[in-house]
Amino acid sequence: MKIIKLLVLVIVLAVSAVSARSAGREIYPEPAQAKADLAAALKTAASAHKRVLLDFGGNWCPDCIVLDRYFHNPANLAILEANFVLVHVNIGKMDANLEIAEKYNVPLDKGVPALAVLDEKGKLLYSQRSGEFEAMRRLQSSAVTQFLVQWKPVREGCSAVMINC
Repeated sequence: MKIIKLLVLVIVLAVSAVSARSAGREIYPEPAQAKADLAAALKTAASAHKRVLLDFGGNWCPDCIVLDRYFHNPANLAILEANFVLVHVNIGKMDANLEIAEKYNVPLDKGVPALAVLDEKGKLLYSQRSGEFEAMRRLQSSAVTQFLVQWKPVREGCSAVMINC
């Protein structure tokens, strides 16, 4: 029984620490900004030959905060910045930007964060349909690394498994 209480305490403290670290910064902009952010990202992706990574979530979501921390750790940030234009799509309290989620086949009822990957022309390449990152706080940063490497564009002269190519 003491071990269970200790485990619960550790989990609560970990979630609190993550929330406290991100408290000074809003990850997800106001929901009304999503369409303009997506349009700008598509324009940037087309000119830079990158993919667009849509991150559906909310500032209230601890798993979304963990995902953002994982995106910005040194190993993942290099892959992210070299290959993707990241767009944080605020879903409010599961009541905003539902049409964007639907357009890109992201079932928000499976949980957030949820990701979709678009090519530089805006074509959907992948969407998480089973809540794969919904329990992000139980996953390691390496799960994000694997995802980014799997969905980064393959450039001429580069291997698909090379991280920084």
